[in-house]
Amino acid sequence: MQYEHNPERIYTRSFDIVKSEARLQGLPEEIANVAIRTMHACGMTDLAEHLAFSAGCVESGRQALEAGAPVLCDSVMTATGVIKDGLPAGNAVLSTINDPEVVERARRLANTRSAAAVDLWVPKLDGAVIAIGNAPTALFRLLELLDEGVGRPALILGFPVGFVGAAESKRELATNPRGVPFLTLLGRRGGSAMAAAAVNALCYGTSSARSGRDAQAGKNPKGRR
Repeated sequence: MQYEHNPERIYTRSFDIVKSEARLQGLPEEIANVAIRTMHACGMTDLAEHLAFSAGCVESGRQALEAGAPVLCDSVMTATGVIKDGLPAGNAVLSTINDPEVVERARRLANTRSAAAVDLWVPKLDGAVIAIGNAPTALFRLLELLDEGVGRPALILGFPVGFVGAAESKRELATNPRGVPFLTLLGRRGGSAMAAAAVNALCYGTSSARSGRDAQAGKNPKGRR
């Protein structure tokens, strides 16, 4: 079989293809960079047309990371996809879904474990970067907590995926972000890889010449292609 073996050429060519196929006209440069990273993570080059975002959201997220803010993730998959070596301040990347308290909290809330896990973010929410790539109920719960007056995150990256609640939760975020900077992919599509890629875009952008750390980590922290 004939196929490309060189990881640097795979990486560079991949971004070249995304940039050539995606419709990025009219997007601010920093949003286009996030769009390219997310498309690179999932192989779908039409995503840019379905992004919704607030002005200055990327800069808000970058400044928060540079100040040492944690990255709070709805799933272990999302947390695993964040390139830790690229974070500017050794930032903590946390998922509380497997915390022992979550099952009982979910029972009391009469909600999912993903929603209950968000309650455990409350002490760390103020100024944090939020990456939701799996559960619509996590995004809905976050918005409920914001309505209750918890600390405001620096950025919400909303990429929950699925057929029940995904489109609705992202539409609610885009329609009423509760004064929080946000970036989301409208509709059913999303996923942990895209949410993690959006975090990585805050640190790396989309330069086709990888930095030393990015070259080591690649787009997938386990080195798979």
